Order: sequence, then structure tokens, then C-alpha cells
Amino acid sequence: METVKYCLACNKKLEGRPDKKFCDPYCKSAWHYQKTKEGAAGFYAKVDRQLKTNRRILKSFNKAGKATVRADILKQHGFDPNFFTHYWKNSKKEVYLFVYEFGFLTRYENGKKKYILVTWQAYMEKSKIL
Repeated sequence: METVKYCLACNKKLEGRPDKKFCDPYCKSAWHYQKTKEGAAGFYAKVDRQLKTNRRILKSFNKAGKATVRADILKQHGFDPNFFTHYWKNSKKEVYLFVYEFGFLTRYENGKKKYILVTWQAYMEKSKIL
């Protein structure tokens, strides 16, 4: 007696091999994508997602190339200053943290935490010493 099997993704009746689980490559890919999305995100995925979120937020608040924004406003949008890709130190020894090409410097003004937002500039590149 042959048992009827159905596609795990779309529930269509399967024909062909007895061990077949999906009706086509699209269903197989969609099912695996959904399972991965539902599962607990790994460390890399969490870091990558937060970096992308931080970049999007910094880009949206820094249209002109330099801006000052209160830290709590960025935090409300999901910004986490602990996730950055690199840093740059200026001549005053202030450290700008960057998320790809968008950077921020922490400042306190009138008792409120603020970020000075900047974009990466060519002069920030380190000179190469041979």
C-alpha cells in the first residue's frame, strides 16, 4: 500500500521518488528560508542585523554629512552604539565610532547624551608607512 505524500511547503500532492519532500526547488528554498527565519538567530546574524539597523539609522539622521542628535532619539529607533565596524581618532584624541561610512562621536551637552554624526572622509584614511 502506497502512502500519499505532500510538499512540506505548499501541501501539493507529491509525485515521483518515494523520499521526495518538495514539489520543486522554489518550495524547498522557501521552506528552508522560513525555518531559518523562525529559528534562533546565530551570533553572526544578530550582529549583522544590528549593524545594518545602526547604518540605516545613522544615514537617515545625517543627510548633510554632519549632524547632532540626542542619544535617546537614536535609541528609540533601535540604535545600539555597542555595534560598530571601525573607529577613527582625530587630532584632539576624540574617538569616532563608525558603522561602515557613517560615524558618531559621543558628547554630553547640558547633561544630555548626544551624538555628533559624520560621514567618512578621504582624509580619515591612515597614511601608509613603508
